[in-house]
Amino acid sequence: MRKFVVWGDNALARRLVGELINTYSAQVTVIVPDLTAGQAPEIAEIRADDDPLSRPVLIEARRPSRAVFETADLTDADAIAFLDTDDVANVDAALIAREVDPSVRVVLRMFNTRLGAGIVERLSNCSVLSASEIAAPAFVAAALGDSNPTTIRLSDGQQLMALDRAAANPGNVRCGLAITAENETLPADEERADLVLTSVYGNRDAEPPRPRHRHPMRLSRLLIGGGLRRILASIAGVLALGTIAVAAVRHVGAWKALYLAVLTALGGANPQEDAPVLSQAVDVVLVVVGVAVIPAITAAVVGIVVKARLAIAAGGLTEPLSGHVVVVGLGNVGTRVLRELNDLGIDVVAVDRDERARGVQVARDLGLPVIIGDVTNPDTLTAASVATARCLVVVTTADVTNLEAALIGRNLHTSLRVVLRLFEEEFAQRIKTAFDINLSRSVSYLAAPAFAASMVGSEVIDTIPVGRRVLLVAEVPVGAGSQLEGQYFRAVSEPGLVRLVAVQTGRAGLGVGVQTFWAPEQNRWRTLDRTHTMVVVATRAGLVALLERAAGIENPPPFQPPSAPPLLTPQPRR
Repeated sequence: MRKFVVWGDNALARRLVGELINTYSAQVTVIVPDLTAGQAPEIAEIRADDDPLSRPVLIEARRPSRAVFETADLTDADAIAFLDTDDVANVDAALIAREVDPSVRVVLRMFNTRLGAGIVERLSNCSVLSASEIAAPAFVAAALGDSNPTTIRLSDGQQLMALDRAAANPGNVRCGLAITAENETLPADEERADLVLTSVYGNRDAEPPRPRHRHPMRLSRLLIGGGLRRILASIAGVLALGTIAVAAVRHVGAWKALYLAVLTALGGANPQEDAPVLSQAVDVVLVVVGVAVIPAITAAVVGIVVKARLAIAAGGLTEPLSGHVVVVGLGNVGTRVLRELNDLGIDVVAVDRDERARGVQVARDLGLPVIIGDVTNPDTLTAASVATARCLVVVTTADVTNLEAALIGRNLHTSLRVVLRLFEEEFAQRIKTAFDINLSRSVSYLAAPAFAASMVGSEVIDTIPVGRRVLLVAEVPVGAGSQLEGQYFRAVSEPGLVRLVAVQTGRAGLGVGVQTFWAPEQNRWRTLDRTHTMVVVATRAGLVALLERAAGIENPPPFQPPSAPPLLTPQPRR
């Protein structure tokens, strides 16, 4: 039985423990800071579906230490995962664990991918994953109506893309992924799949990002707001009436009447004792109105200019927007989502209640509007122009806050597309049905399969969300002496479980570069050997079974390739 250790008591840790116990039938030890707080009580209740007596072992420890890892029997574990939300804390704990067992496999959760790449270079048998990086594409795709393609980069630099068959180049399609209407993944009849995986070459199958166009008069729109427009309209009305009165009383033309009215109202007037009473009355009214209007104009202009400068300095919304995406919650996931939307050329308005949130400065650096305020207050979403938005994406860490913000958004815009971050699967389904919420996603649900696969030694490249289900894209080496060695490419795929996309072979030591064979149809009679790495798309159960078939053995015999298949003799037509 596999044995794993998990450090952490958050939602991802809870989901990962369940994944390891149920999918991999593993024995799991979980180290938590407090047995009665966080997700620890829920983790303690996890049981295997087919074995109610199986459960994780919990150890309480507020800080990592050699004694803690020795208590967890780390030297007997296959791998340990560090799932704290603090990158530095995870690295520190991993280094202490390596002091106890220098060979144990380490899986780190890290937001900073650059730092993670440096860690992988210096620590052997180490994998670094970002839960937010895994989950963000699913939220982006949901925000754009699931029409946004998911791009996957292989280790040799080649790229694959998951997208609708209607948008794909038929010559680049590598396999069918799902029949989305029937919620069926990896169907036996690939031609029925409407979601497909394609190769990406010089010309992308999908439409390129659309550049954003900022309005050239954005500052003038902000300065000349509704309040100032009303004041100016009132002044214009008064001057128009004054012009008509002057023209009627003094019997002058239109231009001279306007000239006299404006100078009298705004510049004052000289007393004219011998003027008719009606003319004097008009002068008095214009002077009084002018005296009242000038301070009002000054106060309005000063207030609007100050408000505009504060809005610009804070990075708030400075122009009317429509067709944009409002992202609420600028933590790890929200930051990734707004970055990806911005890269796609989509207008984004970012919202968070905390000025110090990770994504606030990122949004400002990208030149995106930022609204600081409580999202459960309708005024905050109004300030983000939710009423004219194409989608509201709510990804705070609190399910209740996310749901409340979604309902407020729907009140402001009845046909608004809403994408929620929710943890509980059944709760999310009920919310979708009861409130007609378009889609809900769970970061831990999307990320846990990748972390679990990495702990058992498979390099999960990416995940492809299909509704609330997940397909894993993984690179699996063919082990020496494994069940798959010597098998034909076509023997790998199993409908509903695993689809072989490509086989990579490389012999750098012999001066031969990496070569990719797209499989299985184009190379159905080629065979696998211990120098090959399979690129597969699989369900969680499918990947588990494939890893068992691909596992090598100690002291394997020399590889003997099978004899070539017999040539087929064409039959005469009848």
